[in-house]
Amino acid sequence: MSEAVYTPLGDGRFESGELSRGPWSPDHQHGGAPAALVAGVIEEVEAPAAMRIARLTLDLVRPVPIAPLEVVTEVTRPGRRVQLVGASVLCEGEEVVRAQALRIRREEGESERQGFAPAPEPPPDRAPDPVAFDSEMLGGRMFGGDAMEIRLAGGKERWEVPGPAMAWMRLKVPVVAGEETRPVQRAMATADFGNGISSVLDWGRHAFINPDLSVTLGREPQGEWVALDAVTSISDDGTGMSTGELYDTGGRFGASAQALFVSGIER
Repeated sequence: MSEAVYTPLGDGRFESGELSRGPWSPDHQHGGAPAALVAGVIEEVEAPAAMRIARLTLDLVRPVPIAPLEVVTEVTRPGRRVQLVGASVLCEGEEVVRAQALRIRREEGESERQGFAPAPEPPPDRAPDPVAFDSEMLGGRMFGGDAMEIRLAGGKERWEVPGPAMAWMRLKVPVVAGEETRPVQRAMATADFGNGISSVLDWGRHAFINPDLSVTLGREPQGEWVALDAVTSISDDGTGMSTGELYDTGGRFGASAQALFVSGIER
């Protein structure tokens, strides 16, 4: 079995691997890992017709430990055209992530694609080499860099330089071992990097952690590469936001937003 971010244990339970690790603590996960996990589980929830996720919002109510997790889902607003699906991620019975997905019925042939901006240049196959992270310095192998390939392709040439940025990203391993990674999982995994690629503060002096993630999908993404064009804004009261536009090689397909909690740290 190939290496993956999570290993299924049955009955909605998953073992978290070290590839889920985030940048703020060696014991906690990157938000993109549970975001992708939840997206895949929600897509498995039975629907009365062919539907897709049009919006997925996650509240990261507690730091997600690198530990066994359980994902519980519930259809909170049934409907044949539009429905809401809620999900909770539990660790030892304690809720660590709360999510809600808006699913909309597919109506093939009802409209023509229009209004989606073209993909940014350069394309992933002509983008610079992948960003190299010192994973051991950050506590071990991690989601960014080890599970994800990240190629900065606009705005700046180095990860640590402050300011807006565009990057192409792809998952190098499955989200769940033995399962094919879904397009919406690729979008959610990428979207959570907005505050990272567009950081405006010194990584060595500040933490700028997103307690939420909201992604709207105007269409289903295609292919393994997803581009995120992101910008971060920081207020003078220890809060902020990161917003982004999501693309595949066929053009823009979605948008993302994160609220930020900002604090000083010592590494």
